[in-house]
Amino acid sequence: MNQPTTRTWFQGITEAVRREPVSALLLATIVVTLVYFFGIVPLFADRRLSAFGWAWQAWNPETNYEHAKLVPLVVLGLLWYDRKKFAGAATEGSPSGWLFLAIGLFLFGIGARTVQARFALAALPFTLFGSVLYLFGRRFARVALFPIAFLFFMVPLNFITQATVRLQFLETAIASATCNLLGIHVETVGTMVNSADNAFRFQIDEGCSGIHSLMAIAMLAAVYGHFTFDRLWKKIVIFAAALLFAIIGNAGRLVSIFVAAKFFGQDLAGGPYHAISGYLSFPFALLAMVLLGMLLKGRRQPVQPGPVTSYQ
Repeated sequence: MNQPTTRTWFQGITEAVRREPVSALLLATIVVTLVYFFGIVPLFADRRLSAFGWAWQAWNPETNYEHAKLVPLVVLGLLWYDRKKFAGAATEGSPSGWLFLAIGLFLFGIGARTVQARFALAALPFTLFGSVLYLFGRRFARVALFPIAFLFFMVPLNFITQATVRLQFLETAIASATCNLLGIHVETVGTMVNSADNAFRFQIDEGCSGIHSLMAIAMLAAVYGHFTFDRLWKKIVIFAAALLFAIIGNAGRLVSIFVAAKFFGQDLAGGPYHAISGYLSFPFALLAMVLLGMLLKGRRQPVQPGPVTSYQ
């Protein structure tokens, strides 16, 4: 059963090469060049690692970017999902692809010159999109735009660590204000939360900032918005709102820990319940994102059937 499919794919590739030998040669050259410069040439980490080698080491729990290892797999899945769209979208190439290629080459040059692999990784989406646009045209590039842009999630960003500290203060303030509204009076000094009756005392550390769920929900929101909406503004709204929901969800988790400490003791709240509550914020953000998506889609009016005409 699989042999005809294999032959069909092979025949399709062969026919494409015969029909456009120059484009096929350019495509092969681009692929080999990208693999060589991004995956083989040791330009970073004291000339020991390639851009991808450096990235693989940078995708770790300490940088809150271990999720980036899944990005290439997600991109391949997105490309496979749209394979039928690609089949009928190829047209004559567009010279404007050179603009994106130039941006990609410029960023890679900056990365190599300054030994900053982040610039080299950021160059990859521009280089890929420019190549696709130049070889296959605007329609084809439009279909490939989101999967290629999704590669930006691979780039570790320096401000993530700083954002972790800011999230600690933000979510500590939200959780403390909520507790005071609920009648559980607390005093906050930085990221230290003390109950007024000395029932509990917590230090909100980096692990409680919610940065892990924030980065994960950002990726899911991007994919969800891509498949659910066709309007750009709706995709932006769902993405921004999902990040907000992640922050609110993690603040709610802190509130639940403080409430548990108030009524059941700090040992239980800071021990077993603290471990369990880590799984609460992400489902909340995911559910809120889906509900907002349903609201943005609105209620569709049912199609009224037309009059039935009988023929003798």
